[in-house]
Amino acid sequence: MINLVHLLGLEEGGWGVALLLASSVTLALSVLGFLLGAVFGAAAAAGRLSSRGIPAWLAHVYGTVFRGVPDLLTIYLLYYGGSIALTQIGKFFGAAGFVGLPAFATGVLAIGVISGAYQGEVYRGAYQAVDRGQFDACKALGLSRSQSLRLVIVPQLMRHALPGLGNVWQLVLKDSALISVIGLVELMRQAQIGAGSTREPFIFYVAAAALYFVIAAVTASVFRYGEARAWRGMVHA
Repeated sequence: MINLVHLLGLEEGGWGVALLLASSVTLALSVLGFLLGAVFGAAAAAGRLSSRGIPAWLAHVYGTVFRGVPDLLTIYLLYYGGSIALTQIGKFFGAAGFVGLPAFATGVLAIGVISGAYQGEVYRGAYQAVDRGQFDACKALGLSRSQSLRLVIVPQLMRHALPGLGNVWQLVLKDSALISVIGLVELMRQAQIGAGSTREPFIFYVAAAALYFVIAAVTASVFRYGEARAWRGMVHA
């Protein structure tokens, strides 16, 4: 017990501060990746719902590829593909040597691309769940397409989307641990460093699991609160 307190303590010689800082990196990575994924997902959903062939086809390919390819492979492809492109650009301007993409930015992009493929399906399903009468009401009121989406359709769409988005968030949080393979020191990587340095892998991996659980529980409650408020607002309306 004394050894546990010493290893995970916040005082000098303990790993508590390092683990908490790594947790903040995990949280920032996940939030930014999820938000970027929302942009990709909205574009993918719009493409899937489009009556035009090319946008619908591109959105279908995007969703199929990034939901089918292993997440770790996507991370490697983005990191090494982007680094090769940067290296070639650097050589064109006279730079020498390998130029690697920043690990954090690559992680945000990778999580955004992956989660966007899932969020696109969530938004598409939520859009189709909105009662058709709402669209007729918008036309009857003379609202433009942008006004209809902003004032009527999107608020109702989000009520249906929030449960699915909560599931995608949990996926994003777990995928953040994979970004350590390209050198980012997030929670999982910090736990590995601590385990290797102290030869106490069980303690550090249990601590990492506890921190992941705390992050997941707190953020899940945020989604549940948002979902409850959204449906209460619809009932009162």
